[in-house]
Amino acid sequence: MKKSFPLLTLALVLLLSFGCSKKQNSEEPIVIPKDAAKMEVAFSWEGVEPCTSDSPEIRVSGTPAGTKRLLVKLKNITDPAWNQGGGDIEYDGSGVIPANALDIGYNGPCPPPGQRQKYEFRVMAVDAEGTIIGFGKARESYPPKK
Repeated sequence: MKKSFPLLTLALVLLLSFGCSKKQNSEEPIVIPKDAAKMEVAFSWEGVEPCTSDSPEIRVSGTPAGTKRLLVKLKNITDPAWNQGGGDIEYDGSGVIPANALDIGYNGPCPPPGQRQKYEFRVMAVDAEGTIIGFGKARESYPPKK
């Protein structure tokens, strides 16, 4: 038993290493249909603290008729391997996704100290059947310029 203990330990370490080495961004890509309506998206990082789950207010216009939900994803353009999460918001027709509404594993911007990174919010309008019928995106660097 004493001779096999180091081998078992090594095997366990290797299994744990490979099991935990998944890429951060392992989710399936979202395919936007070619006939999806083009939406305008706007937001600002002003007042958003780094490395928190506090999302900014997001404004969306051009949302197509029949929209039931808005799916939101934050993508780190500078470091695309990082999954920033997003949210699934019931569409109320206001064109405003309130601050702190994102709830699906949302991680706000968290660039290394002294650096700026570019982030992009992608917003998809979804109908009652779950089909994407509209799409828009907006990019801003974080931290914002003063």
